Amino acid sequence: MLSPETPFLVPLWPLFDKAVTAALGGRFVPSEFAFVIGQTPLSTFPPVAAAIATYYTVIFGGNFIFKKFGIKPLVLNGLFQLHNLFLTLLSLTLLVLMAEQLIPIIYNHGLFYAICSPNAWTQELVLLYYLNYLTKFTEFIDTVFLVVKQKRLTFLHTYHHGATALLCYTQLIGETPISWVPITLNLGVHVVMYWYYFLAARGIRVWWKEWVTRFQIIQFVLDLGFVYFATFQKLAFAYFPLLQGLLFRCADCAGSMGAAYCGCAILSSYLVLFIAFYIDVYKKKGSRRSKRVKSVSGGVAAQVNEYVTTSDRDSPAPETLRKRK
Repeated sequence: MLSPETPFLVPLWPLFDKAVTAALGGRFVPSEFAFVIGQTPLSTFPPVAAAIATYYTVIFGGNFIFKKFGIKPLVLNGLFQLHNLFLTLLSLTLLVLMAEQLIPIIYNHGLFYAICSPNAWTQELVLLYYLNYLTKFTEFIDTVFLVVKQKRLTFLHTYHHGATALLCYTQLIGETPISWVPITLNLGVHVVMYWYYFLAARGIRVWWKEWVTRFQIIQFVLDLGFVYFATFQKLAFAYFPLLQGLLFRCADCAGSMGAAYCGCAILSSYLVLFIAFYIDVYKKKGSRRSKRVKSVSGGVAAQVNEYVTTSDRDSPAPETLRKRK
């Protein structure tokens, strides 16, 4: 029966719990998961920093080696398609499971409770946050494809991947209930984005390429609206008690202050960079990127994925697209 407790008609979490437990032979049981700093993998800063440093070493080192020794670009289109299809389905699965947990919380307790109450930091959501966190390291492979294809590495793309892994780490150790806002919005964008990459790699044209970047910008605007509000509430509650009830009503928001600062800083930088990217690619008709997007076969490149989003990855060449018509 459709209800806030079962928004998808049937309870999905028990099915997910049983499926994962059976698939892993009982070595990992989702319903028994607990994020314990120092015990859970990637729960302390040194291994996280090492993973991010390794990422930058591999991509910049690999890019240097390809150029230094004149190694020909690799195509790997089949692997590229599988990678994007996998991330599309994974993002959709996490999004649906998260929505099943959040809808009853918001319906029964309200939005402020869902973003600020420590009781909204539930075991089920923490597991989903952690799984989403792990996908950020899987997404490092996006840049590996860029390197082996010998596509240009942009600051936005390389910065975004490393910073997002760090952002997810800070929110997990900071136990911020508002985590679900940027995570669910990001998962929604990733469903669309990775599905676009998959279609582009198949040589399938779509009209909504520009909307991928627009959705990303909208995502960060919404993220910052929530995060700034929660941070303001936390600061006002902690440091300006005389203002409570005088000019506004405020209450404490669960989570560490360090996590709040990191969230505001990193998400703000994303918004600035994505807006600059969008203007450069889609609005500045004379810019280098804009010319690359629009120069191939009288605009065919407008459907080719060379400079579509942070990943700066491309679909088959225009000749391939023409052959598949």
